[in-house]
Amino acid sequence: MLLNVSYNNPDIKEKIDREVGKTLTLADRFKLKGSGSPRLIITSVSIDIHNLLILDNNRNTCNIEIRPGGIIVRFRSILETFALVIPFWKLKIYKGKAEEYSIYRDHYFIKVEAKDDNVHKFFKKLIAYKEDNAPTRIDDL
Repeated sequence: MLLNVSYNNPDIKEKIDREVGKTLTLADRFKLKGSGSPRLIITSVSIDIHNLLILDNNRNTCNIEIRPGGIIVRFRSILETFALVIPFWKLKIYKGKAEEYSIYRDHYFIKVEAKDDNVHKFFKKLIAYKEDNAPTRIDDL
């Protein structure tokens, strides 16, 4: 689900909370040693996201927030902030070349550069958290 989250809209906030859960508690974030990624440089995206990113000439970056039931990938275009909301049961992560990670949900994808060691550490943390918290049966959804 790709949403414009630039404005404080209770309906959109509720959609996001239903899809991936509320923000992690302070204790959970402390256990994880942070729930957000470093700034990630975007190398390639699906056509829907590409059509948003080409509207300005800035460097395309994003960040990822871990939630109890999934992740939120946020990026900016012009003066708007967009969020790609991905529940764990739809999240696919691939490590392409040694310097790139791919994040997929249905027909959306974002590929990010991974030249920094902190990026590799974050994705290892994300994959471990997903394995521990993803639903194992359809009843869990």
